[in-house]
Amino acid sequence: MAHRVTGVLIFFFLFVHVLDTALVRVSPEAYDHVVATYKNPVVAVLEYGLVAAILFHALNGLRVIAVDFWSQGPRYQKQMLWSAVVLWLVLMIGALYPVLGHAFRQVFGS
Repeated sequence: MAHRVTGVLIFFFLFVHVLDTALVRVSPEAYDHVVATYKNPVVAVLEYGLVAAILFHALNGLRVIAVDFWSQGPRYQKQMLWSAVVLWLVLMIGALYPVLGHAFRQVFGS
């Protein structure tokens, strides 16, 4: 279920991303205004959520491929799931500063 939910979330992000990028052709000033609204801590947290969704979707997708195409895949799917979740958690901890660092510097002024 989480794989499907993250897929839908990524799709909606891509849809909005295409729309706001296309805005530059209509009005560069409007595009600049929209991009300026993205520079706040709330959007930074949403960006971290996007990274989480993409990373989980990718890792779980590799697990699904292994289950489907490896003859031993169904036997080890539970272990592969937990491996993907642990790897996802480690990578998400590693992504905290690169993704959210600028937001904390904005809020706390350093």
